[in-house]
Amino acid sequence: MGLDELGPFEPEEKIIEYAIADGSKKRLVDLSMTAFVHETASESPAPGGGSIAASMGAMGAALATMVANLSSHKRGWDDRWEEFSDWAVKGKAHHDELLRLIDEDTDAFNKIMDAFGLPKGSDAEKAERDKAIQAATKYAIEIPFRVMQAAYDSMEVIKAMAEHGNPNSVSDAGVGAICARSAVMGAYLNVRINSGELADKTFVKDILAKGKEIETQAMAQENEILKIVNGKI
Repeated sequence: MGLDELGPFEPEEKIIEYAIADGSKKRLVDLSMTAFVHETASESPAPGGGSIAASMGAMGAALATMVANLSSHKRGWDDRWEEFSDWAVKGKAHHDELLRLIDEDTDAFNKIMDAFGLPKGSDAEKAERDKAIQAATKYAIEIPFRVMQAAYDSMEVIKAMAEHGNPNSVSDAGVGAICARSAVMGAYLNVRINSGELADKTFVKDILAKGKEIETQAMAQENEILKIVNGKI
């Protein structure tokens, strides 16, 4: 959502971090799948598209890791276990990073809400509030951009598994590619919408250009991977 569309609401009632009765912070990634989906579907504005983009990326990298693990134990491929184990380690690093970014994206939203909630009774308070809003907005741009980078980087593993992994699992690599591309595109939407609120237009121009290039590369990579996958099915 655009930051200028944020209406008044009580964060302690609406955002999951404030909704834990004992006051302790509960991570989104610690929820069951059902609870995560229900929380997303609720009237709370977070988790939103950024966290969902990160979760799609994590799933894509996890599928590639699964194919690598299955390939390392495939009968007749005993001499290739180290090759696929190395790919599995790379895949795990990508999905762990993307899992972390699920909560970090929601944390970025919370920082914005905290900044908007700062006092503005005097000129000094207004200046401090504006400074905090700008800093939080920049952070809310940087996090989905990192999701883009991590999801795109994971496509190296996905492509390798489509090309060289267990052929019985090639469709899983294809789904992984779709997840990774969707994560990149979804995160870029968040980069773009939050960029409209940032005063530093030099930063905005640079990160939008970089994001567009990653998006273009991810779409091309997805096409290449699906071509490999469809050629094997």
